Amino acid sequence: MTLTQLRYLVAIADSGLNITLAAAKVHATQPGLSKQLKQLEDELGFILFTRRARSLEAITPAGQQVIVHARNLLAEASNIRALAANLRRDTQGELHIATTHTQARYALPIALAALNRNFPQVAVHLTPGGDSESLARLARGEAEIAIVSTAGAAPAADLALPIYRWERVVLVPRGHALAALGRRLTLADLAQYPLVSYESSREPESSLRRAFVAAGLEPSLAVTARDADLIKTYVRAGFGVGILAEMAVTPDDVDLVVLPAEDLLPTCTTWLLLRRDRVLRDYTQALITTLLPQLHARDLRSAIEDGEPLLIDPVQWPRWRFPQVNAEA
Repeated sequence: MTLTQLRYLVAIADSGLNITLAAAKVHATQPGLSKQLKQLEDELGFILFTRRARSLEAITPAGQQVIVHARNLLAEASNIRALAANLRRDTQGELHIATTHTQARYALPIALAALNRNFPQVAVHLTPGGDSESLARLARGEAEIAIVSTAGAAPAADLALPIYRWERVVLVPRGHALAALGRRLTLADLAQYPLVSYESSREPESSLRRAFVAAGLEPSLAVTARDADLIKTYVRAGFGVGILAEMAVTPDDVDLVVLPAEDLLPTCTTWLLLRRDRVLRDYTQALITTLLPQLHARDLRSAIEDGEPLLIDPVQWPRWRFPQVNAEA
């Protein structure tokens, strides 16, 4: 067997047994991938997938076991390549980051620009998606780091480093009744209007929904989206009152009024997530220390290699960067 065959095997499993998608993922032809899979099964002496006509139907129990070991072998091969590149002082490579649209659009550009200045030969691949999708990509080894946010405990990961805390804000068009209340907002005020917020707000355990339920209220969601810019678009279109991350409000949003909501909804924390079984390239460590300047590279290595705990107090998102409108004005 070869590493290429194992890579194809894992790609098939991660593509929902879709040979076409798997072939595209590993930059191979569909016939070539099918041929390599058949050769691997012939060498092992058993089938890895059950088939129906020309399609793969399910992973066999034996196939499940093989895939577990295949992932481990591919990860160690990747670690050897990363270690060798670091020892050679190689500044070329690729960095895959799984994160949300909001973090990719508003929080990461400055840090990634610094990375590009120091490592111009590194190609950065951002994969925006939901928090659960980003965690899954990290778990499958499709990303070196994941950057997600929670309103409670740290996400389940080998190493979760808090980057910063942030609040949600309420966004309405100028002239909206909520902008002229003359007092601070309450959840009861928001419950009177349809809301435009993140897709995660639909989940029963979302912090937004829990906050309303705790107050004996039920939020009415008119539009949900993963992208903060889409939320702003639909607020402008009159679909409802926007609730989104404070860093997504920019000086260009002069037609909208920002109302604070920190007393209404829990504070969120943005986390940088890593796997301890991965050797990080030098440029990945450089990005991490850019995002967490209080973290020494030596402590990061100890946390990854030896499991040493890291006690990091995240800073608050610098709200002074963005204009705030006083609800009492």
